[in-house]
Amino acid sequence: MSSTTPFDTSPAAAANEPEFKRSASRIALSFCAREPFGAFGMLLVLLMAFAALSANWLAPFDPTANDFGAMTEAPSWTHLLGTDQFGRDVFSRILYGAQTAMVVGFTCAVVGGAIGLVIGVGSAYFGGWLDLVLQRILDVLMAFPLIILALAVVAIFGTGVHNVILAITVPLVPRCARVVRSSALAIREVPYVDAARACGFGHSRIILRHMIPNVMAPFLIVFTAFVGQAILAEASLSYLGLGVQEPTPAWGLMLQGGAEEYALEAPWIAVFPGLAIALTVFGISLFGDALRDALDPKLRGR
Repeated sequence: MSSTTPFDTSPAAAANEPEFKRSASRIALSFCAREPFGAFGMLLVLLMAFAALSANWLAPFDPTANDFGAMTEAPSWTHLLGTDQFGRDVFSRILYGAQTAMVVGFTCAVVGGAIGLVIGVGSAYFGGWLDLVLQRILDVLMAFPLIILALAVVAIFGTGVHNVILAITVPLVPRCARVVRSSALAIREVPYVDAARACGFGHSRIILRHMIPNVMAPFLIVFTAFVGQAILAEASLSYLGLGVQEPTPAWGLMLQGGAEEYALEAPWIAVFPGLAIALTVFGISLFGDALRDALDPKLRGR
């Protein structure tokens, strides 16, 4: 009579983990080979994420410390990207600004995407008057451009990081819900959903086990787009003075804080934060497009 142990020590079981690692490596290499621009975009995003996570160790200066003896200094070995009009190190502020961009971007995308996912799947699954009411509410919200609706939310609740996250999340919810609902409507009519209903499964089981997993492909594509949109929206609000406030480092705030006045005398004050925003959003866009192509069944065999 064979005995069982909590951990399987057989040779086959020992080979499972390396095989899984090899499979993951093959998937990653295949993605890089088929989508080189997507891999480049992912590399840009990872570099920005690394800069945000390592800002405390990589930044040579305190991003909020003023040095009036080193105002508008050109890039040098001491200040790699120069200093701003208050003598603050631009390189250090860009590193810490990456933290603000990543926190705002991913938080808005995760929260807005999750709420939109629930609303979209629930609206498509239940249909009827609930779907009608929800879609009319979403139509009203989508009638306003993202930045306009974000400005309205900031005007009501005020500035600050948390309020900026709320202001950007609200416009993202209807956009995600609309995309998810269109995919969920098709999933609702497939035979295995009807079979699950016939077996007497509850609504929550059908939604969680059958509906949501099958709308994850378009959801992931929308999610990547939302990260870039949220970063741009945060930079726009901060540039207008309605987003992140001093002394918190933020890329949009660096563009707003006197960069226009010093455009000729010290162009690095505006150039490097703008380049950071452009590269991050560009990388997210490239990766999102590649992810869309990789998840599209019509393009897998090309």
